[in-house]
Amino acid sequence: MLLLDSDHLSVLWYSDGAEFERLYSRLATHTAADVFVSIVTIDEQLRGWLAFVKKASRIDGVVKGYAMFQQVLERFVETQVVGFDDAEADVFTDLRSQKIRIGTMDLRIASIANANDLTLLTRNTVDFVRVPSLRFEDWTAA
Repeated sequence: MLLLDSDHLSVLWYSDGAEFERLYSRLATHTAADVFVSIVTIDEQLRGWLAFVKKASRIDGVVKGYAMFQQVLERFVETQVVGFDDAEADVFTDLRSQKIRIGTMDLRIASIANANDLTLLTRNTVDFVRVPSLRFEDWTAA
């Protein structure tokens, strides 16, 4: 089963080039029941569009930001979400105690993947390679 990192989700939702084609064609070989998004990715997506709205200096920016925020909410309704509960928190605490040098949000995503035996799809291989026993792949790469 697969967990989409924020960057792979962004490629799916906002891109239409070669990376999108590679990712989409590989995902098409899996059922929707095999593909998940973490609550952390939802957090990142929603915060990103709210920050866009907050920084908008013109009304058209506010309109675009809220439209994208609404679109993200609607898409997540149709998405299988993996939460961050006690099991994930235990993995996170263990990884954090190992002094793994990656960002907190990435470490939470890695914890979710490890706790649920999911393969993380990400372009951020430089950071995630530091997480012991994490299975990850970049399906956007040529």
